[in-house]
Amino acid sequence: MKKLKRLLKRIFLFTLLAILLIVIYNTIRFSSKQIKVEEIPQVAVDAGASGRLAAAVQIPTVSYHTHIDTAAFVQFHQYLDQTFPSVKKELKKTSINDYSLVYKWAGKKSILKPILYMAHIDVVPIEKNSREAWTDEPFSGAIKEGYIYGRGVLDDKFSLIGILEAIEQLIKEGYRPERTIYLAFGHDEEVGGRNGAKAIAQHFKKKHIEFEYILDEGSLIMENAMPGMDNPIGLIGIAEKGAVTLHLTSNTSGGHSSMPPQQTAIGVLSKAIAKLEAHPMPASFDGPTGKLLDYAGPETNILMRAVLSNRWLFGGLLKKQFSKKPTTNATIRTTTAVTLINGGIQNNVLPTQASATINFRIRPGDTIEDVENYVKKMVNDDRISIKTDQNSRNSSKISDDKAFGFQVIQRTLQETFPDVVVAPSLVVGGTDSRHYQAVTENTYRLMPVQVNAKELEGFHGINERLSEKNYHQAIRFYYRLIKNSAG
Repeated sequence: MKKLKRLLKRIFLFTLLAILLIVIYNTIRFSSKQIKVEEIPQVAVDAGASGRLAAAVQIPTVSYHTHIDTAAFVQFHQYLDQTFPSVKKELKKTSINDYSLVYKWAGKKSILKPILYMAHIDVVPIEKNSREAWTDEPFSGAIKEGYIYGRGVLDDKFSLIGILEAIEQLIKEGYRPERTIYLAFGHDEEVGGRNGAKAIAQHFKKKHIEFEYILDEGSLIMENAMPGMDNPIGLIGIAEKGAVTLHLTSNTSGGHSSMPPQQTAIGVLSKAIAKLEAHPMPASFDGPTGKLLDYAGPETNILMRAVLSNRWLFGGLLKKQFSKKPTTNATIRTTTAVTLINGGIQNNVLPTQASATINFRIRPGDTIEDVENYVKKMVNDDRISIKTDQNSRNSSKISDDKAFGFQVIQRTLQETFPDVVVAPSLVVGGTDSRHYQAVTENTYRLMPVQVNAKELEGFHGINERLSEKNYHQAIRFYYRLIKNSAG
C-alpha cells in the first residue's frame, strides 16, 4: 500500500512538473505579432477639416425603417460636391438607387485588383425623450473644448468625410494611385442596407469587379481594453456576427383568473425564457476572438502571457471571466437577448396565448440551424411553438489576418498610432460589409479613432462626439492607408 501511495505521489509530481514545463515553454514561445515600422512624420491636416465634418453633421440624414428624408440626402450629396472639388473632378461618381454613392479613382495599373473603402451616409434618429439630455442640439455640429458634437459624427460620418479629406489632399499633392480605389457610401445602413449597400454590391458583381480587400466601419482603437497591457489596442474586425430572431408563442386554454391552472400561458413562456437565459449557448475562443488573444497576449505582462498562451489549461477560467461582462461575453458565444414580450388582455382573464421575441447574435462557428436546435432542446415544451424570422443571417466568413489587406491596415495603424497594439477581432454588430461577400475574399472592419468607455457611449446615444485630435488622426490614417495600399 505504501509503495502504491509513493508511486501515485511520484506520478502526481511528475504530471505537475510536466504541466509547469509546458506552461513555461508556451509562455516563452508566445512571440509578438506586431509589425516593426519606421517612425514617419505626421501629415499636416488642413485647419478647416473639423469645420467641414461639423457641417456634414448638421445635415440630418436620418434613415427610418419606413422612409428617409430625401431632401436631406440630396443636400448632403450637394455638400460633398461643393466641399471636395478635386474629388468631384478626378473621381467618377455613380448614384445607386438615387441616394447611395459610388466613386471610382482610376489607378495607373489596371492589372492590380482594386480596393474598396466604405462608410454610410445615414444616421439613427434621436429619441424624443432623450433630446433634452443633449448639451447641444443633436444636429448642431457644435465644436467646443476640442470635440465635435452631433448625431452621426462617430457613426460614421467621420469615416466618410475623413476618407474624402485624405483623397482631396492627395489629389492636390499630385498623387495618383497605382491601384484603382473605389468608395461606396450607402444611404440605409442603419436599417439593414437593402437599398444601399446590397444594391451597390450587386452593381459591382454585375460589372465583375472583385476587390483585393474592403475596409468598412467596425472595431475601434480601445483604451484600457486588455488586462495586463497599458497600450491601447487597435482592433481590426475580420468577421462579424450573424443574427437570428426567434418568436416563441405559448398556447393554453385560458379561462377565468379565479380558477388558474398551475401555469398560465405567460408562466409557460416565462419558464422557457428563464431556461434560455440561465443556459446560454457554449462559449468558444475559436475564430476571431482566439486570434485577438494570440496577437494581444504577447504584449501583456508575464502573468497574462502565461494564461493566454496556455488556453488548453486556463480556458475554463478565461471563459468564466469573459462571461461576466456583456462586452466580452458577446465575443465568445452566440448571445441570447429577449427583446419583446406580449401576453394577456385583462387582469381577471387567463391569456390563451403569450409571445416573446428573442434575438440571437451568432458567432462564427454557430449557424441559424444550431440556434434553432438549441432553443428547441432547451425549451422542450409542446405548448410552445417556435418560428424563425425570415430576415435572419449567419455570421460572415472570416477574413485572412495574413493577407495583404490585413497587413497593410496593421502597418498603417502602427505608423499612425505608434503606441497601439494591433489585433484581429470579432465585430458583434452588423455592418454594410456583409452584403459584399460575393465580391471579395477579405473584408476588414475598423474605425481608426481611439476612444474611451465614456466616448463609446455616444454611439446611438446621447452627446455623440469625437475629439478633433482623433479626427485628424483618422484623416492621417486614411491618407497613409491609400499610399500603402495603392502605391
